[in-house]
Amino acid sequence: MSKVATGQDIIKWFEEWSPKQLAFEGDPVGLHVGTLNKKVNKVMVTLDVLESVVDEAIENNVDLIIAHHPLLFKPLKQVSPDNEKGRIVQKLIKHDITVYAAHTNLDVAWGGVNDAMCEALGVNVKDVLIETERERLYKVVVFVPQTHENEVREALGDAGAGHIGNYSHCTFQTPGIGAFKPEEGADPYLGTEGEIEKVDEVRMETIVPQSVLKTVLKAMDQAHPYEEVAYDVYPLELQGEKKGLGRMAELDEPMTLESFAERVKDAFDVPALRLVGDKKKMVKNVAVLGGDGNKYISAAKRKGADVFVTGDLYFHVAHDALGMGLNVIDPGHHVEKVMKRTVHDFLKEKFEQKQISTDVMISKAHTEPFQFM
Repeated sequence: MSKVATGQDIIKWFEEWSPKQLAFEGDPVGLHVGTLNKKVNKVMVTLDVLESVVDEAIENNVDLIIAHHPLLFKPLKQVSPDNEKGRIVQKLIKHDITVYAAHTNLDVAWGGVNDAMCEALGVNVKDVLIETERERLYKVVVFVPQTHENEVREALGDAGAGHIGNYSHCTFQTPGIGAFKPEEGADPYLGTEGEIEKVDEVRMETIVPQSVLKTVLKAMDQAHPYEEVAYDVYPLELQGEKKGLGRMAELDEPMTLESFAERVKDAFDVPALRLVGDKKKMVKNVAVLGGDGNKYISAAKRKGADVFVTGDLYFHVAHDALGMGLNVIDPGHHVEKVMKRTVHDFLKEKFEQKQISTDVMISKAHTEPFQFM
């Protein structure tokens, strides 16, 4: 029978994909208004939290709003109906609507905003634009009775252990003899109190990223038959998965800058965009960064980009791009709206996997502040 998820459940699953620690320092990600300690019948995904979005949430009986752009970039000095922020907070509290923001962490996360933009553009992702971290890796070694090796192996892999390249559930094991003596008060799976018990066991080892280490250990403990599980955790010098802001991608075939700009317009459904460079020049290597990419034109050039797709381009930065021979396409900041479908689909799939009846919807409110003439 399906059940309704709590806010804590939903954000736990969400942060397994887009953990808060990926966010840039000072970025106010996470809970903004309300509580996660409640049942959530409906989630709404939005780019921005404007008053029109909150009104839409109220009309649709939404319990939780997940936004890309934080509602509160700075602390409020007062909550008053005389300004939009105050009215928003009052409405949210009155109608018990929780707001959670995933900003730069969703930009950095694989499968997040920048990957969604690349998918919309039909380009093949090759690398990150700016590396921000390499995830730390650990070796987990657990000693398992041979009768339960399959159960424990599956639990480890299902929890995220053993990912090497395009392979999952990777483990190595060797047979051996485990020995133990249950003492007074023990409740052993095998053996008798006060007597040495010897068991045919395997030493099973696997590689685990830091982000899922606690989840993996919990799953291992639940699948293991012993009252006290014997295991070791070793930090590794190996580098884990690269994470970073923006993406370096490649077109299947070269095309003119003008043709690619038309593709960008169509992909993001924008009526106009700004173009820097020679429209007749051929491009193949594409840098993509949602939002404000002014600080990263040099990085795009160093990475070998022929064209940089980003937003909020400044006048003088456009001159700098021309000077270094980098073409730039600026379709605006609002094209990050592609994250709405991405987050919606992630949650919908997760709810189906978990047999959760919680509904998820995409906000239809228009939050692009600019009009084009």
